[in-house]
This record gives sequence, structure tokens and C-alpha cells, in this order.
Amino acid sequence: MAKDGLCAIVTGSASGLGAATAEILARSGARLVINYSSSQKEAEATAETCRKAGAAEVLVAQGDVSKDEDCRKIVAAASGWGRLDILVNNAGTTKHVAHADLDGLSAEDFQRVYGVNTIGPFQMVRAARSLLEVGAKASGRPSAVVNVSSVAGISGVGSSIAYAASKGALNTMTLSLSRALAPLIRVNTVCPGYIDTPWFTKGRGEAQAKQVRDSVVAKVPLKVASSAEDIAQLVCFLAMPASSNMTGEVVRMDAGMHLVT
Repeated sequence: MAKDGLCAIVTGSASGLGAATAEILARSGARLVINYSSSQKEAEATAETCRKAGAAEVLVAQGDVSKDEDCRKIVAAASGWGRLDILVNNAGTTKHVAHADLDGLSAEDFQRVYGVNTIGPFQMVRAARSLLEVGAKASGRPSAVVNVSSVAGISGVGSSIAYAASKGALNTMTLSLSRALAPLIRVNTVCPGYIDTPWFTKGRGEAQAKQVRDSVVAKVPLKVASSAEDIAQLVCFLAMPASSNMTGEVVRMDAGMHLVT
């Protein structure tokens, strides 16, 4: 069993927020599983960055979290360590459809978005539960699950109704899991607002992404667009021992957007 450093899985960590989270954990000497669905080249690059940052060990695991068998495969990649201390459920997807365009979303769209954003985290927790419990008993403190949600799940905004609904369900599931898995596992969720990453640009296109970014910066009280690194700092705080007495929290980080009326 690994005894030195924390053992962590970060889903959807080939790039963006997941990659930034993995790199911060790497600096603490963690053992990491980098997960990707289709971006192998980016995942391998992130893994190398984490090795250079000081990770004790880095493994790369392909898997689509909407598939239970893939979730079990991702967790199996960490089984050689004999424990887990951290699971970050970062993998996410959406379909960009104006909320008024009800015909723009099919049942299949909803099922895909929910499959990754809501069912995926549940399946990852279920697959990782036993290793997380071992980690808690070995360290003498609760292991940590951190879900990456969105302010869309609080305010009903965002890229589509399906996306907002899936993140709202994830927020509620956080409360259920935090009760069900205590005292050995604690569960918290981060709800970012706009994040300035290529993920958003890929969905909206360069011109529209810039328009949204400029609009956000103009509106929010702090007059900034959050970076992946900004949000990753909060994710890692909730994953690390410094927050050991926190569970069942849904923490918003949106540069003050919720204060705008």
C-alpha cells in the first residue's frame, strides 16, 4: 500500500480545469490517475507536466465516465496503490443550445449530458468507495470527493437547459452522498462561473467566446475572468487535509456574478 503522499484520481484531466487540478496535486507529491475520454495526446502531455511538477507517480487511464465499466476501469488503474485519498469528478459535457429553443434538445441530448455530468460522478464514487474508505482508515481522516459543478446548476443559466439541469442534480447528489458516505468519505462540490478555457471556445467558437468573456468581465464585481488555475486552487483545497471538517458543501466561485441583479 502506498504510504507516502496522497493518492488521487482526477477525471477529465487531459486539459483545462482537470489538468490544472492535477498539476497542483502533483506539486504536493501525490500519486495521480489522469483520465481522458478521447484526448490521449493531451492527457499524456498533462501526465508529463505532473511528473515534472513532483508527482510521486502518474498513470493515464482512458474511460468515458458515463459507462460504468469504464469507471471501474479508471479506478482499477489506482488499485495497485491499495488506497485512494482523493477523487475529483471533473469530467463534463454539454450541448450549446439557447434556453428558449426547446426543440434544440432531444431526449438523447439530455441522456448524454446527464450520463457524463450526473451519472458519471455517481458511478465513479461507487467504483472508488472501497479504496477511499481504505485511504481514510490509513490516514485517520476522511477521504475526499470533489465534484465540479457550475453556477448553472444554481441559477438555471449556462450553455443549455440540459447542462443546467444536470449540474443542479449533481449539487443535490452531493448532499445525499455526503450523508451516505460519512464519516469515512466527505463530499463537496465547486460551482464555477465562467472559466476562460479552450473548452468554452470549442463549444461556442472564437468570436462568440470572446464576446461572452468580455461581457462577463464587464458585469462581475471583481472585473476578472476566472482561469482554470483559479478554480483548481479551490478544488484542491476541498480535496486536501486542510478542509477535513467540510462535507456537503456546494461552494460557488464566480467572481461575484451572483451579486449582479
